[in-house]
Amino acid sequence: MLEKLAQIEERYEELTQLMADPEVAQDHHRVAELAKERSDLEDVVTVYRQFKATTEELNDTVEMVQEDDLGPELRELAEMEVAELEEQQGKLREELRRLLIPKDPRDAKDVIVEIRAGAGGDEAGLFAADLYRMYTRYAEQRGWQTEILSSHPTGIGGFKEVVFGVKGRGAFSHFKYESGVHRVQRVPVTESSGRIHTSTATVAVLPEVSDVEVEINPADLETEAYISSGPGGQHMQKNATAIRMTHKPTGITVACESERSQTKNKRRALSILRSRLYERKLRKQRRKRAEARRMQVGTGDRSEKIRTYNFPQNRITDHRINLTVYQLSDVLDGELDPFIEALRAEEQEKQLEALGEVE
Repeated sequence: MLEKLAQIEERYEELTQLMADPEVAQDHHRVAELAKERSDLEDVVTVYRQFKATTEELNDTVEMVQEDDLGPELRELAEMEVAELEEQQGKLREELRRLLIPKDPRDAKDVIVEIRAGAGGDEAGLFAADLYRMYTRYAEQRGWQTEILSSHPTGIGGFKEVVFGVKGRGAFSHFKYESGVHRVQRVPVTESSGRIHTSTATVAVLPEVSDVEVEINPADLETEAYISSGPGGQHMQKNATAIRMTHKPTGITVACESERSQTKNKRRALSILRSRLYERKLRKQRRKRAEARRMQVGTGDRSEKIRTYNFPQNRITDHRINLTVYQLSDVLDGELDPFIEALRAEEQEKQLEALGEVE
């Protein structure tokens, strides 16, 4: 591990020298690339240098304590300093381990969130609408922008499906923990006997990717325009502005009808399709590396769940980390950080175990 840190420091110095080279400085694109790479390494190098300085000081102080001619008072002071330096070294070692955790290249990306009603009929659709509101509130609190890309509402205020985008720095790093089956336990508004029902909704979180990252051959697309469903009367769409786009090699189909412009719907459908293809590509890569972690969501069955929202007990439980919070209304109003931070910490711990100790 220390060898790896030394290599990182060496690369950091190399980048510093390259950026100072007059010939390199003339290429602004190259300078920007070097500056970004150097910036990514800076925190690790800073802490590593502190770790080296502390280790050197600790070794010198230990040698001092071992000297035979050291007086009792100086020896006591030196032993106290050794204890302080060991504690400082331990903290720096732990910080280095965390800094060496490989960064998910998707973390800084915007996201596309897909929510679909699962088991439970109309109540599942209402729960899907609750989740949509929860996520948009959460995004709003962080100053992120949200936009519905596609939706299929039910007649009672729910969603069969809603797809929306979230734009903001680090959006994927927060939303990625929400993929899976969400289960709700409550008395539906349509239930006269007061019996508690269990329903589900599935959530899929996809990083929004550019056409550079996922290239789509136009010949592989089958695009169909149709008249979108919506309110009647004067708002009734008379032109075929809605778009259904199918990627023939994979069979993935995307439909967009939220815009009154066929061009805008095509652009949105292509964005969603690109993200789904990107995620599909990543899943294939992970399977090839024999990673067992299941990606995205299951079938929507009640038994498959990552989180349960229990209204009678005002309780939310995340089953992945066994975390229970008795603040249901706050969480549904966007207060998701207790779960997201705990899930992030759990993920880091697993990655740290894989890294091992800095020796």
